[in-house]
Amino acid sequence: MSSDPLFSSKNLKVLTSPLNEDNPITVQVLGICSALAITAKLEPAIVMTFSVLAVLSVSNVVISLLRSYIPPRIRIIVQLTVIAAMVILVDQVLKAFAYEVSKQLSVYVGLIITNCIIMGRLEAFAMTNKPWPAFLDGVGNAAGYGIILVIVAFFRELLGAGTLFGYPVIEKIGLYNIGYENNGLMILPPMALMLVGIIIWIQRKRKPELIED
Repeated sequence: MSSDPLFSSKNLKVLTSPLNEDNPITVQVLGICSALAITAKLEPAIVMTFSVLAVLSVSNVVISLLRSYIPPRIRIIVQLTVIAAMVILVDQVLKAFAYEVSKQLSVYVGLIITNCIIMGRLEAFAMTNKPWPAFLDGVGNAAGYGIILVIVAFFRELLGAGTLFGYPVIEKIGLYNIGYENNGLMILPPMALMLVGIIIWIQRKRKPELIED
């Protein structure tokens, strides 16, 4: 057994449980709005995933470091200030190095500030745990969030536009020649909600213990 607490089973559970049995979207039902808004294409979904990963993991660490010094009455204000600072930094980095994707994401990067996953993790975990577990919690929840975004975006772009990352996949494999047509409904936000619902159904069929009484 490893003597390094960084790799303890407890820390690994903190990192991995949001990927499946405690996924922030499909189990906690948080962050649904962005899953509907930015998953029409795969590239913005991946960029949003990394944006949330940066904001959540760093914010969790900062709040964990400050938790003993934050007066309870203003803890929400402090949390919002930390998140807002990280979101502004991420937004400026995107504008500098990925301007086209930044334009596609539009206001949704700024709305990371109000993402209930981030506020929830800061309040429920970072305020009561040390920096390293808080960092793992941020990475795990952002990754769990991102997995759902990427799955939804993959099917919406492929079936709705026939492309992946703008590359004409359906055309290249010749499906148009046998009568296949792009499903325009996949580009509309309601289809994102339906795909999330299908993922939730599959997850609960595989793990009945997730079904609430």
